[in-house]
Amino acid sequence: MKLKLTIMLAAIAAMPSLALAGPSCTSEPKSKWMSQEAMKAKIDAAGYKVKTFQVTGNCYEIYGKNKDGKRAEVYFNPISGDIVKSEIDG
Repeated sequence: MKLKLTIMLAAIAAMPSLALAGPSCTSEPKSKWMSQEAMKAKIDAAGYKVKTFQVTGNCYEIYGKNKDGKRAEVYFNPISGDIVKSEIDG
């Protein structure tokens, strides 16, 4: 019984850290990543207005607005520039 309780408590304790983890965008080394300047140009061409651009884990991440003016948090694959995850406020 104690073992089941210990396992359950350990799983519950791990949940908040899992919820805060960003996506995994690539396993390639940073030497193969698109330059930040090239990525910013691609993001601008897609219509995003960037407030914050940063490297998060193995992703490029932005906070800003999409082409419709809605708040956006978007994670990009730094090799291809593809969107891996996005959260757009309604």
